[in-house]
Parts: sequence; C-alpha cells; structure tokens
Amino acid sequence: MSVPFIDLKRFEDGFIDSWMEKVRDLSENTRFIGGPEIEAIESTLRDYCGVKHAIGCANGTDALQLALRGAGVERGDIVLVPDLTFWATFEAVVNVGADPVTVDVSAEDLQLDFDRFKEACEKYKPKAAFIVHLYGWGSGRLEEFRKYALEQNIVLIEDGAQAFGVQKDGQSIYANAQISTISFYPAKVFGAAGDAGAVLTSDDEFASRIRSLENHGRTTHYSYGLVGWNSRMDSFQAAFLNLSFPHLEARLKSRRAVANQYREKLANLPIRVVNAPAGYLENGYLNVLIVDEARRPDLEKSMKEKGIGCGIVYPGPMSQQDASPKFLKGKVGGENAERICKSVLNLPLFPYMRSEEVDEVVDAVKAFYG
Repeated sequence: MSVPFIDLKRFEDGFIDSWMEKVRDLSENTRFIGGPEIEAIESTLRDYCGVKHAIGCANGTDALQLALRGAGVERGDIVLVPDLTFWATFEAVVNVGADPVTVDVSAEDLQLDFDRFKEACEKYKPKAAFIVHLYGWGSGRLEEFRKYALEQNIVLIEDGAQAFGVQKDGQSIYANAQISTISFYPAKVFGAAGDAGAVLTSDDEFASRIRSLENHGRTTHYSYGLVGWNSRMDSFQAAFLNLSFPHLEARLKSRRAVANQYREKLANLPIRVVNAPAGYLENGYLNVLIVDEARRPDLEKSMKEKGIGCGIVYPGPMSQQDASPKFLKGKVGGENAERICKSVLNLPLFPYMRSEEVDEVVDAVKAFYG
C-alpha cells in the first residue's frame, strides 16, 4: 500500500458541497475583498487564540514582514533568527532592510536555544528577535524567552506558522506573545484554499500600524500615514477558513492520534521520535524522527521504494543557504542546527490518516531496522 507524505483531499462529508455553494455566493455577489468573511475569521482568531487583535493578510511571509515593520524594525536594525527554520523567517528580515543574525537551536526540543539567545542579545543588541514554534510545538523555555525579551526591550516576534492549535499550559501558544504570526498555507493544520496569513497581538499600537501597513499604509481610503503594501486577505481564503473552523478540533484530534501512534509503535527502535516539551499539547503538524545521519539516505530510499512518502524538514540551516552570506550579520552557534538537518526525517502525518496507513509506515520503518 502506498502512503502519501500528506493528503489534502480528506475533507469531511459535505465540505466540498458547502465550499462550492460559498464560491457561487461570493462570486454572484462580487464579495471578493473585505466584508463579512474577513470580519468573521478575524473574530474567530481573536477568540480562539486569546488575543485582542487579529489582522488577516495575504500570506504567512507577509505576516512576518508586517510584524517586523509593525514593531518598528527599520533598515540596519539587528534581528535574531533561529538557524533552524523555514527560509521565510530569514527572508522577512532581509526584505524589511534589517540585518539577520542566526542563533543555534536546542538539541532537546529543536527550538531556539535560550542560552545562545541570551549570548546573541548581549553581543549584537538586537531591535527584535524571532522565535519559531517549529514542528507543532514550542520551546520548553518559552516563558524565559518572553520575560528576558521584555526586560531587555527586545521585540519578540513569535513565528507560529506551524503552531495553530498548539496549547501551552492549557491556553493557546499565541495568547501571551507580544506579536505572533500565522500561515494558512493549505498544508498547515488550519489551511486555506491558497495563500493567507495573519498577525496576532494584544498591543493596540502594534495592531494599528499593522492594520494600516497591510492595506497600503492607509489612514482613510485616499490618505496614507505609512508606506505599506497590498497584503489583504481575500474573501475566498477567509470563507474557506470559516467553513473549515468547525472541523478543526476533529482534524487536530486525528493528527494528534497519529503522532502518538508513531511514538508508541516506534519506541524501541534505534531512532528518536521527538516529543513536545512538558506543558505542551502539540497540534500533530509534523512527525519528527532523529535518525543516524549515515543511514538516513538508505532509510529514505527504502521508504520511497515501498511507496511511502517522507520529508526532510529542514535539510539545511539558514546560515548555510546560498543566499545567506550576502545578508548575514552574524552567527551564534549552529552546530545543533547543522546536526539536526543532517539527521531529521518526517513520516506521513495528515488528518484522517487511516490506521492501516499508519501500520504500513510503521512496518516499513521496523523492516528497515530489522
């Protein structure tokens, strides 16, 4: 039996019919930009994420750039970035004219390393810093990051592209952030029908600036207090999210169940199935294995020969990308990030994955290790 790495077509009964009806309604009434669909998803985000403001935007990368500019980051400012993340986090810093400094991650939870973070703050005096909630959980030292950043007057932006539905100590991981961002890319836990994103904050000043920036810097329709750009979320993406939200808990429950099955069924093999730190309820976004880097190519090949998809998220640190040297202002550590990139492997995980598919994947991994 072949098993895809991800299957985005497993919708609930009746979902596609509801979506087709919504597309017809929006099209017939030409409700394409703004309006009730946008208002509804922003209200849902505020309530679900425990924040005062939710600003929809065009995509998750724009959300990062809006957060930086909303926080007052300007050309020449230093911004810390984890060395293990998706390129958009690094790219956003460069695109606002700031200077990125990469910081190593923890070998334990694969998130930004707190001690290295403090070292980087002391050395580079950043205006802002990104912490990325990678793989569907967050740092075991998240509260220390938040406290330290406030004490040092550093804006801590939490890249939550992979973290929708994650809970820390019983509440949304976004709830106590200065600023956080979401990606609604279709493959995410809460995905749209295309590109969309959002910025979350409970800071009125940040929210006002971000709301203006994502709509050309407007103060009124033809008055501009800032130079922004067009990053509005369109009504079709908002409508898809609004239709999806009632199914979110069922999808999360399904994902978490698969993640737990992998942990239980692969526990006695010479690999590490990474767990979320204490206090977290993960969202089941990604399965993360740490394997012997010398054997990873053969394991990946073996899985593919059996028709089983797998991923490598991510294959290289930010500081080692071809485009990095021209923009990189500094680097603190990086050994852990490099080691993780050489040894990480991700197994199939998506909502409503069938038990026989999970067993097929598990049996293939077990067969490889004999």
